[in-house]
Amino acid sequence: MEEERIVSAERHSEDDPQLEIGLRPRALVEYVGQEKIKEKMAIYIKAALDRNESLDHVLLYGPPGLGKTTLAHIIANELGVSIRVTAGPAIERPGDLAAILTNLGHGDVLFIDEIHRLNRTVEEILYPAMEDNALDIIIGKGPGARTLRLDLPPFTLIGATVRAGLLTSPLRDRFGVVERLDFYSPADLERIITRSSNILNVKVEKEGAKIIACASRGTPRVANRLLKRVRDYAQVKADNIISGSVAEEALQMLQLDQKGLDEIDRRLLTALIEKFEGGPVGLDTLAACISEEPETLEDVYEPYLMQLGLLKRTARGRMVTSEVYAYLNLKPADGPQQKLW
Repeated sequence: MEEERIVSAERHSEDDPQLEIGLRPRALVEYVGQEKIKEKMAIYIKAALDRNESLDHVLLYGPPGLGKTTLAHIIANELGVSIRVTAGPAIERPGDLAAILTNLGHGDVLFIDEIHRLNRTVEEILYPAMEDNALDIIIGKGPGARTLRLDLPPFTLIGATVRAGLLTSPLRDRFGVVERLDFYSPADLERIITRSSNILNVKVEKEGAKIIACASRGTPRVANRLLKRVRDYAQVKADNIISGSVAEEALQMLQLDQKGLDEIDRRLLTALIEKFEGGPVGLDTLAACISEEPETLEDVYEPYLMQLGLLKRTARGRMVTSEVYAYLNLKPADGPQQKLW
């Protein structure tokens, strides 16, 4: 059976499985946003199909929630092949990866999420597999050890990561297609919210979709999550209709402002202003001050704050910009900052 050919592993991500199954697009024409990437992938896929070859290996990177996993499934669907899903931390031993590789069908897609967290010993197995469609296995130990090479069918490896800089150069250079996913525009997020609302069978007025989109941090995953929470609010409070006012009330309940900043965003910015006079301050010090992990601040919160122009990274540390004071209703002063709200 086809289901038996799909290898899955524990996913270390923020995905809601029930949400993703229903709302993920299955074709490039349904995929909203990332127009340049879609255009290029359509060409690469058609060329590979016309030559009856497997697609070259693909590396997708960018902040979490932008659709890397969804795009990997779409690529497999457009190629008409099976996709096998795993994650870097789930592949602990070379034998684990060898088992997956030897069970790939011709042209299948192997998707490795968080590929930057692959064990280095496991990573070595991928090199000949990606370049020569071969798997080198060492049999025995000591002076009597010998290497056995097994041929693999042509396949496509799709790797996804939020931190491309942590990939080793030998691995990164073996990907023929490298694409960075960017944050989505509010207009694209409105289209995603409208599409998702039709699937979820909830009525969203244009103004309601716009307000949710503006609070979605440029991220489809956040947009879908907020839509489900606003839907809950509308179901109980507003006859299951999400108008502009209903969306605003729901976001206030969720402690989100009109730009999608939550309590941690505000704590980060106010800590920079009130405790460090606007910065610069080191990441570890800032993380300790607001009781968050440095990696969480760096990967989840800082990219969006920088996109809004509220935060900047310098060689000396993190600093706020002049726009922060008006945005958070704080008054710049020579002495200690006075909070006005």
